[in-house]
Amino acid sequence: MAGKTMGGVEALADPQNTEPATHTVLTRLREMIVTGAIAPGTRLRAEGLATQLEVSRTPIRSALAVLSAEGLVLYSVNRGYTVRAVTLGDVYDSIDVRASLEGLACRLSVDRGWTDEELAYLADVAARSQAIATRGDWSEALERDWYEYNRIFHRLIHQVTRNHALRSAIRMTLLYPLFGDPVRVSPTIAAHVPARARQLPATTPPHIVEMQADHEKILALIRAGDAQGAERAMSDHVLRTKTRILAIATLR
Repeated sequence: MAGKTMGGVEALADPQNTEPATHTVLTRLREMIVTGAIAPGTRLRAEGLATQLEVSRTPIRSALAVLSAEGLVLYSVNRGYTVRAVTLGDVYDSIDVRASLEGLACRLSVDRGWTDEELAYLADVAARSQAIATRGDWSEALERDWYEYNRIFHRLIHQVTRNHALRSAIRMTLLYPLFGDPVRVSPTIAAHVPARARQLPATTPPHIVEMQADHEKILALIRAGDAQGAERAMSDHVLRTKTRILAIATLR
């Protein structure tokens, strides 16, 4: 179940991913798009991206096809691939849909059943992220590591559903970064919140403490075999991000 190490965080092996090079390129391109490093409306040429990322054009083309399915880029016969402009409304809509889909994934994972190995790994991931959340201090590196464990926690639940259609649908809702606080690192969200809300705190942010507590609750419900309770807890957990953004956006 364990995979390679990324920035000090053990990454989750994903059997649905194809070639490792394609997965790496997909991750890098997705990050460049959601952080605004590649601006909306930019035409994405396989040749130029291959040169920039120092890879062949094959993984670039595969990654662009996935990003198109996810809705982050648009494809037309005449223009090829271009980066889609994402609005704050799009982000809210994606969170609403993701809350329902992730809740469903949580319920299905319990219904399908967890192996002892899978459940132990989920608990280990939760414990590792909890160790970060309870340190007291905070930094960009700690934020990134916590969100990487957060990604692994969710991804493992998706995997245990053994439902590829559901996993593909969830990936199409990823319109904001999963590797850091979206209020800080998403240009779409940052444009609608005050600058002070985007500053990195010196201590563990309250929303991280709350989200970590959600993980512990979800883990406990999965262990107890409470499929409906786990579904509700996961849906509430995902919607917490939307509630937080809405609250911060009114501080102007």
